[in-house]
Amino acid sequence: MSKLLVIPSNKNIKELDKYADAYLFGIKNLSVNMPFYIDIEELKEIKTDKEIFISLNKNMQNKNLEVLEQTLKELDNLNIKGVFYYDAAIVRMKKRLNLNLDLVWDQEHLTTNYKTADFWYEEGSKYTCLSSEITLREIEEIIENTKAKIMVQLFGYIPIFVSFRHTVDNYLDTFDLKDNSKINYMNMDNDNYPIVDDNLGTNIYSANILNGYKEYLDLDKKLEYTILNSFNIDENKFLEVLKIFKLKEKDNIDTLFTNIDKEFLYKETIYKVKK
Repeated sequence: MSKLLVIPSNKNIKELDKYADAYLFGIKNLSVNMPFYIDIEELKEIKTDKEIFISLNKNMQNKNLEVLEQTLKELDNLNIKGVFYYDAAIVRMKKRLNLNLDLVWDQEHLTTNYKTADFWYEEGSKYTCLSSEITLREIEEIIENTKAKIMVQLFGYIPIFVSFRHTVDNYLDTFDLKDNSKINYMNMDNDNYPIVDDNLGTNIYSANILNGYKEYLDLDKKLEYTILNSFNIDENKFLEVLKIFKLKEKDNIDTLFTNIDKEFLYKETIYKVKK
């Protein structure tokens, strides 16, 4: 049975604890595309008996390596279930430092096939978090053929773009505008895409909320973890969604939101070069 891995919107997880099986937290300056970030001391203060994963999914720079190594050493001494990574430097550090941490291959748009998942499995990555841009059929094919334990996000806004550039801040500065919003929106074809410009750059998310509850019921016995992302979602509504997933209640998620979609679960992403 798949465990529910929740990406919370803040440190107050008391209500979520009723239904969550695990949590994913981002570490300040070493993570991207997370609703909020904490440091190691704040991590130690979180009270829960559920599993905890840590996301270190930033594309690391040389200036990050010393802090990254120290962070991995500290996490190795805590009761951490696993570490999500984008940069392969983390795989090499784990080997060099002889750490016991389980790793989750999480290169977003690249985690799309079972052969590469098996490669990273042999390199020490116990888990693979699949891309949100592949179909349900492809997800099932990967699960059936890989040695790695599979995770996939089946609810929430999906990260679709990340850049070191501060695109929103640069725009505001160029036109001498003032805006203190934590989330801005880009309107395109009548869809509004959430944009977060923070100290590490710019993150853009899908315009619609992925609702893969029906697919979760079908994949429940095949997936190791099902990820639910609370980013930009009302806390009460997210709690209701989590409850539906946990108790396998009647699906009324579509009635809670006006921008629900299946995203790429049934949509092939095939691009052709124009002549």
